[in-house]
Amino acid sequence: MRGDIRFLPFRRASFATVLAPYGVLQSLTTSRDLEATLKSVARVLPRGGAFGIDLVPDVANWDEYTNQRRFHGRLGAATVTLFESVRRDRKRRLTTFEERYVVRRGRQVREHRFDLVFRTLTMPAMTRLLRRAGFEIEARMGDYRRGPWHARADVWIILAKKV
Repeated sequence: MRGDIRFLPFRRASFATVLAPYGVLQSLTTSRDLEATLKSVARVLPRGGAFGIDLVPDVANWDEYTNQRRFHGRLGAATVTLFESVRRDRKRRLTTFEERYVVRRGRQVREHRFDLVFRTLTMPAMTRLLRRAGFEIEARMGDYRRGPWHARADVWIILAKKV
């Protein structure tokens, strides 16, 4: 099903659990969009419903770099190289990954480009937004084995319950 994450196309209280994996909430680059999404999730959950969130750690603290070779290898008869640049807008807490794939087949060279933009909030800021949207935080974890959360954890996982 295709829909707008800010306005989930489902009836009220139609799911017991909602998951937001792979930093999907961080693709919402404005506060208004994130708040609308959290309200939309709360709407489709019943009281006591679970909301699981997987966040990329604070990408706003990642180093900036330009045109760094991140991958090089063969894919059948082609050679594929990924070059990446990272830019930050610290004021808006946005990190942009500019991806450039170069595919070589003999003398033929093709480039494919795309950008990924992430907005990172601190854990306290994200938990405040969740509480404001009607959730209670049940757990914060720093890995997929229920390890404790800390600012430099490999992943930020939040388990919340709709109140």
